[in-house]
Amino acid sequence: MFLHSFQITIEAMLQIILLGATGFFLVKKGLLGGVCLTTLSRLVISVTLPVLMFAQISSSFSFTNFPNWWVFPFLGVALSLFGLALGKLFGVFVHGQQHKLQFSSLLGFQNSGYLPLVLVGALFSPDKAGTVLIYIFLFLLGFNVLMFSYGVHMLVHSGERKFSLASAFSPTVIATLAGLVVVLLGVNRFIPALLFKPMVILGDCTFPLALLVVGGCLAQIKLHHVDKKANAVLCFVKLIFMPALGILVVKALNLPELLGFLIVMELAMPSATTLSSIISQYQKDDLLVSQGIFISHIVSIVTIPLALSLFFILNR
Repeated sequence: MFLHSFQITIEAMLQIILLGATGFFLVKKGLLGGVCLTTLSRLVISVTLPVLMFAQISSSFSFTNFPNWWVFPFLGVALSLFGLALGKLFGVFVHGQQHKLQFSSLLGFQNSGYLPLVLVGALFSPDKAGTVLIYIFLFLLGFNVLMFSYGVHMLVHSGERKFSLASAFSPTVIATLAGLVVVLLGVNRFIPALLFKPMVILGDCTFPLALLVVGGCLAQIKLHHVDKKANAVLCFVKLIFMPALGILVVKALNLPELLGFLIVMELAMPSATTLSSIISQYQKDDLLVSQGIFISHIVSIVTIPLALSLFFILNR
């Protein structure tokens, strides 16, 4: 039973790895430069992912079918706050204030969009995948608000300026809110196919482009003077302790399968690659972020299939 579940999840991970490896080697071989990679990243974050979110929500979401929709943005915030709290707790193993802040951000903010979106498509039937995609988009509503407001403030402006919520309204947040408003007003029923189908096609580009970006970003990371202790603690807490605790809580509360899967999957994800972009954009010293992202992604190749296999076995 375990081997069967592990085989299914490892096959899904291998599909992701192959696409990510393509981006990695394109950058290493100089066929995809840093400027092009940045452009692709902006295209995904500002165009294809928001379009995918809007199209999926406006076509598949309804307040009747998802009466507890507000739970998912709440989870997006709650799981990150849980990771940040663990960052404070396990920060005793990390020396230096900035190191501690970056360590906490690596624990608090995971690759919550790119990898889960592709993983869900590989693991579930189209009907179930569509439902989980809605869960993820709503989850990202809360996650992105926290990451692009408090997360940026913590990494970049801590001790320099006051916290502001204005930066929380990223394109993905706006697209999700727009989709919810369109459904609430019933306007989605009047979107013509001539407009909607191109949106779906453009949104579907998100999956391969996102993995090219992830692989390319990993190829650009420079691993100088790796902090072995900090990264060992990071990988243990983020990739083993957090998903294991999530599995226990989901089982104890007897949560529905797809909701439980979302929680365990998000807790099992490696650190967000966006953190490296934030550090670079604001020209802050990258003391721990890049190495934490790289190492957690490598280790997660094994830990994600293990965590999801255990989840599937316990929920049969």
